[in-house]
Amino acid sequence: MDTTPASADELIVLGKITSVHGVRGEVKVYSFTDPIDNLLDYRRWTLRRGDEWRQAELVGGRLQGRVLVAKLRGVDDRDEARALADFEILIPLAQLPRLDEGEYYWHQLEGLRVIDQAGRLLGRVDHLLETGANDVLVVRACAGSLDDRERLLPYTEQCVLRVDLAAGEMQVDWDADF
Repeated sequence: MDTTPASADELIVLGKITSVHGVRGEVKVYSFTDPIDNLLDYRRWTLRRGDEWRQAELVGGRLQGRVLVAKLRGVDDRDEARALADFEILIPLAQLPRLDEGEYYWHQLEGLRVIDQAGRLLGRVDHLLETGANDVLVVRACAGSLDDRERLLPYTEQCVLRVDLAAGEMQVDWDADF
């Protein structure tokens, strides 16, 4: 496996190697993609654990229950596979499928300023949560925000009125009931 990383700014984390599977060098993978086996569509992975970087090639994989099992080129036994535990799996952003107008990847929303209809800054999107009904924006206070509260806002058409990536903000119909 090559150890030369691409620029970290050009990569996105799509999963993590969690442990070994069997004795032939396969690894168990936790995928952040939806559906989880979409991670298997990417054959070249950049692996990162702390300051350590590696390049890996996926030669096969399968969904086994709610876990992905992956086989990487050159990893042929349990000890080699165990050495990959806790590595994050990254791919170049440019490889992500193009989305339709008005659709966004979570990483694009993180960091956006959240403004209500009155122009008040509620905070910044820290991260998103997946729930059964809809995704939820976790908005944390920042310099200049209305107050120091953390807010959980539904990522729905009723709440999110406008997303402007170029301006770095989104406008919401904020109601204290959210």
